[in-house]
Amino acid sequence: MTAPEAITVESLDGPAAARSEPAFRLVYAEVFAEEPYEETPESVAATFRRFRSQVRKSTFRAALARTACGEPVGIAYGHPLSAAADWWDRLVTPVPADLRREDGQRTFGLMEFAVRKHWRGLGVGRRLHEALLAEGNEERVMLNALPDAEAAHTAYRSWGYRKVGEAHPGESAVLYDVMVLQLR
Repeated sequence: MTAPEAITVESLDGPAAARSEPAFRLVYAEVFAEEPYEETPESVAATFRRFRSQVRKSTFRAALARTACGEPVGIAYGHPLSAAADWWDRLVTPVPADLRREDGQRTFGLMEFAVRKHWRGLGVGRRLHEALLAEGNEERVMLNALPDAEAAHTAYRSWGYRKVGEAHPGESAVLYDVMVLQLR
């Protein structure tokens, strides 16, 4: 096992993340093949079609963790939600208007976050999370998490996230917990 201090976490903008797509894909495909996600090669391909669109946003930010020899071990990426973002519209139970308000700078949407199994429990996830948010000035972070992803929920709660509702993030998606972390 690699010592935690031998793992580097790099902040990336969209073009740099696009150049590092193979590393992002490797981590994503491995982590999300596990239970409870059980993603298929087809769903991974769909995620990376969206990734190629997301990295073109000027506000896109990512973080990539690697071992000293360059092996990718963790990823995180997202972008601030635009005023026209529909994330709040997908909630099963509507939330107050003040919670829903977006202006393109208020809420960072954490789209994907993953650490490969061998490197969990070493603080890599926290370092990825901190690196991803260090460059921004958003008030809060929002993410969707599968209710059965107990380890992810434990980490998110320990970082201060709270559940604000449940949503279907896509047309045929299962129900996810919508979680928010207040930053300022």
